[in-house]
Amino acid sequence: MSRRPPRRSSSPSIAYFLFVIVALAVLWYLARTGVLPTAVAPASETSATALGPAATELPASQSTPQPEPPAAAAAVSNATVASAPTGQPVAEAPQATPTRRATSTPTRGPPQIIDGLPTITTSELPAEALDTLALIEQGGPFPFNKDGTVFQNREGLLPPHERGYYHEYTVITPGENDRGARRIVAGDGGELYYTDDHYASFKRIVWP
Repeated sequence: MSRRPPRRSSSPSIAYFLFVIVALAVLWYLARTGVLPTAVAPASETSATALGPAATELPASQSTPQPEPPAAAAAVSNATVASAPTGQPVAEAPQATPTRRATSTPTRGPPQIIDGLPTITTSELPAEALDTLALIEQGGPFPFNKDGTVFQNREGLLPPHERGYYHEYTVITPGENDRGARRIVAGDGGELYYTDDHYASFKRIVWP
């Protein structure tokens, strides 16, 4: 007679169940003690968590504006000028106007005092005095016989000189029947003096 082979049991063995139970217990213990991490976060989420709320508020594409370099600013300015329509004036930056200093020399008039006497210009003399000056320059003829006689300077108002240095000439006064009170006294050195109060005061005649 032939022997039949022993039939194998189809149910799992007790050792397999014990292995599974031990493995689950070990995994539970490791997870409980923190040795085994529960999950690994993506790198992008970890970075956002480390940066805090500031990283989540700003978009990833937004960055801090940087100052534009001078060369780039010049390029933008040139591009603006080039983009202006043809025939339209282009506004230019205002330029500082240099301040100019006055270089003109003030005009100096004649001295106010000469020989201790105030001065008077020929433009300030009456017209009759100018006529008398013209007669003195050409040597006459004079309207009165006493014109050209020696002025003795008895009042002492003119610079002192020897007798005969000064000569007097009449300046006609309109409406007067005689020589009147106006005179021109000439010195031999070319000095000319005018009086309109009959020698009570004198002014040195100067040209403007």
